Amino acid sequence: MLDDNLKSQLKAYLQKVTQPFEIVASLDDGAKSKELHGLLKDIESLCDKISLRLDGTDARKPSFALNRPGEDTGLVFAGIPMGHEFTSLVLALLQVGGHPPKVSDDKIEQIRNLEGELHFETYYSLSCQNCPDVVQALNLIAILNPNVRHVAIDGALFQDEVEARQVMSVPSIFLNGEPFDQGRMSLEQILAKVDTGAAKREAAKLNEKAPFDVLVVGGGPAGAAAAIYAARKGIRTGVAAERFGGQVLDTMAIENFISVPYTEGPKLAAALEEHVKEYEADIMNLQHAVKLVPAADQGGEHEVVFESGASLKSKTLILSTGARWREMNVPGEAEYRNKGVAYCPHCDGPLFKGKRVAVIGGGNSGVEAAIDLAGIVGHVTLIEFMDEMRADAVLQKKLRSLPNVEIILGARTTEVNGDGTRVNGLTFEERASGEIKRLDLEGVFVQIGLVPNTEWLTDSSIELSPRGEIVIDERGMTSVPGIFAAGDVTTVPYKQIVIAMGEGSKAALGAFDYLIRH
Repeated sequence: MLDDNLKSQLKAYLQKVTQPFEIVASLDDGAKSKELHGLLKDIESLCDKISLRLDGTDARKPSFALNRPGEDTGLVFAGIPMGHEFTSLVLALLQVGGHPPKVSDDKIEQIRNLEGELHFETYYSLSCQNCPDVVQALNLIAILNPNVRHVAIDGALFQDEVEARQVMSVPSIFLNGEPFDQGRMSLEQILAKVDTGAAKREAAKLNEKAPFDVLVVGGGPAGAAAAIYAARKGIRTGVAAERFGGQVLDTMAIENFISVPYTEGPKLAAALEEHVKEYEADIMNLQHAVKLVPAADQGGEHEVVFESGASLKSKTLILSTGARWREMNVPGEAEYRNKGVAYCPHCDGPLFKGKRVAVIGGGNSGVEAAIDLAGIVGHVTLIEFMDEMRADAVLQKKLRSLPNVEIILGARTTEVNGDGTRVNGLTFEERASGEIKRLDLEGVFVQIGLVPNTEWLTDSSIELSPRGEIVIDERGMTSVPGIFAAGDVTTVPYKQIVIAMGEGSKAALGAFDYLIRH
């Protein structure tokens, strides 16, 4: 199952296992069970503290549990956790085997103090870059708290369950049989939702913090770069982010980050956070900004209010709240979000295996999505508003070579159709003739660009462009002295990771210069 190189790497990792445990497999005569059996035999052969049993009785086959002798750890994989989930498997093996997790002591204590029987189930796809965070967080909670159980389920392998539960987006999390949440969630986010008093306690802590010299609002590439450049100056630096990494977390392949030929969004986001942690920057996650109160006088303290009830003050601010996927804003889109309307083809594509889908948007993102989906689904229809696609020529050539792809140009999507529970079609208008047409399909993937996260600034004195972007000068300063901005949320053209990092660095230098002068 594993090649020699992967075996060698895994063997080195498994040397960190200090406690014996069992892999208890539930298998049948199918090909996937044989494949899983091969993987588990390989793992057993690489560590003398791991033993394999084949007498599991789980109804889901193939599946396996990781149990310490005489103990039901509550951690189960249903399917074969390869692809993006191989890291989740390795971490689970290490943590069940006694290797300490890289989690703060207060988070470990919070997990152990969770009350009640909590049975989580997570549906994932092997191509989903958002799923491992959820799987790994819930696995850890199950390992540390005997009242918690977590089953990670490969949705592509258990299609009957996916259909019955109407899972049309991954990761999809169920708690005690009921829908809990969808999409990427960090350990902090999961704990905040399960431990209802956590947000209030965290807000109280934040309210007690002394004012910062520089407060960065947002933790994407621009925010991370700004925090590093500010902290290196030796000034008191804080980073308040809704989720560290920002939109990069939702990015699959990154091939234009200079000096790094290839990486993936979650890996880059983790590296950004680790780099910031090398300096004395105070990172505050799960903080969604809702209000900005500029200083009354130049040189005074600006205040940012967060949804949690927390409030932070700082002599200077760097706003780097980024952007999010633009929505079509047509009837049916909101109603059928995660019920056939999706925004991440890499994550949700496998759930539409063999089905008919549409991709909205003919830019690079839309064409790349259509190409990827064509290898999974039955048929792809790409719909572009303009009379020609805007994607790079090499991508257009690849798309047109695929036999199960149709391209419709000069078309305006007018409605997403459904039966009340899921998408079953899409209506569009041919712009040249005005004729209304309908496509029968099961999925709609929206790829039409970005919208800046500036709604919280509309009542402030920060100048915004007609598109809602923050207007900045050559130093990154906004219309309010002492408040800077950087990255995709600003008027700077070309929304790219490398550009955002440069802009964040520039804004931090601008903020430092402002502090010196005032």
